[in-house]
This record gives sequence, C-alpha cells and structure tokens, in this order.
Amino acid sequence: MLFFGHRFLQNESLYYISDVDAIAHTPPNATIYIKFLESNLDLIDYAKTNALPFALGVADITELLYASALGAKYILVKKELAKTAQKIAESYLMDAKILVRIEEEEEIEELAILGIDGVIFSSAIVKINS
Repeated sequence: MLFFGHRFLQNESLYYISDVDAIAHTPPNATIYIKFLESNLDLIDYAKTNALPFALGVADITELLYASALGAKYILVKKELAKTAQKIAESYLMDAKILVRIEEEEEIEELAILGIDGVIFSSAIVKINS
C-alpha cells in the first residue's frame, strides 16, 4: 500500500494547481494534482505534453476511465467509490494507482482489506497559487 502524508513515512506530496502558472511554483519533479473537470483539460494536456507526473481527482467511474486514458500517475477517488475503482483498475490493467483521501489512520485497515493501492492524508496535498 502506498502512503502519502503519513507521519511515520517519508513520501511525496501532491501539488494542487488550478492554472499553468502555478506549476512554476512547484518543486522539480513534483507530481501535480488536478481535479478532473472539462475546464482543466488544458492543464492535463500541458502536464502530458511536458512529461509532468500528475494525479487526477475523479468523481465517478467514467472520469476514472478518462483519467487512465489521459495518463494519470495517480487517480484519487472517494472512499465510497474505492472498491469499484480498484476492481476496474485491475480489470483494465491500468498503470495509474488508485488513492483514497483519508483523515484518520483507522481508515487504513478498511482500505487495505479492499486492496486499494494507497491512501493520502490531506496534509500531503499542497495547494499552489500562481
């Protein structure tokens, strides 16, 4: 299981951006985080074109499939969608890892039993302004 933002483990952060200019304020080799919205397709395209690793936050299965097709490294889903998302990711042999945003350590066990790729605490998502 992957852990992001856990106090015991060294791990990378995701850098939430809302425009291309914000990318200049992220560390080198940072993984950027973008919410999957049609209005953000330009950001996703920019990340792909410039070989920037990116994570996409999705709201449903259709967006999950789009995120995979677009080349996301990580796909963030809500806990309610996690089991289905992980099953689809495995069925389609997606390269992206499924992450679930959590607030409490007690949630880790439940998600591990479901076979989810990883968890991310809110502290691991750094908002970047341009």
